[in-house]
Amino acid sequence: MRPRYRSPVVTGQLNLPFDPIERAAETWRVHFGPSSAMAAVTSIMRAQQILLSQLDTLLKPHDLTFARYEALVLLTFSRTGALPLSRLGERLMVHPTSVTNTVSRLEGAGLVRRTPNPRDGRGVLAEITDRGREVARAATADLMGADFAMPMYGEDELDQMFDLLRTLRVAVGDFE
Repeated sequence: MRPRYRSPVVTGQLNLPFDPIERAAETWRVHFGPSSAMAAVTSIMRAQQILLSQLDTLLKPHDLTFARYEALVLLTFSRTGALPLSRLGERLMVHPTSVTNTVSRLEGAGLVRRTPNPRDGRGVLAEITDRGREVARAATADLMGADFAMPMYGEDELDQMFDLLRTLRVAVGDFE
């Protein structure tokens, strides 16, 4: 068994003497019946809060949030360093308004620029700048150094987690 992990970047630690999700599941069983799905969903939601807090803390020195970091990295992965805003939103799986806000923030920081889409006269591309590439590299090094805030898990456990959550994503139609 791996040693208990205490991240140096955890914000809002609860330090409770019991597991509130387990306690809620016990109460749920008494009042409503089986609680496995409720406990799993609640655990996933709490894990998301924890991870976003830790990742955003790691990215703060780069003036990034995890959402902005994801957009920068996606642009670095593209052949030309530029993508239409609609494609960016599709790949990030977010609403168009969120993409516009993310790109505006990155543009304001000088990490991306908007350019006309040569293939679509009305469309706009988000293009990563040289400074954006530098920030993406540095931020990635920090995230990798912290194992994306998940060093308490081994590779096999991370692969299992990915597979379990992938089943949900397939079931709702994220991809075929």
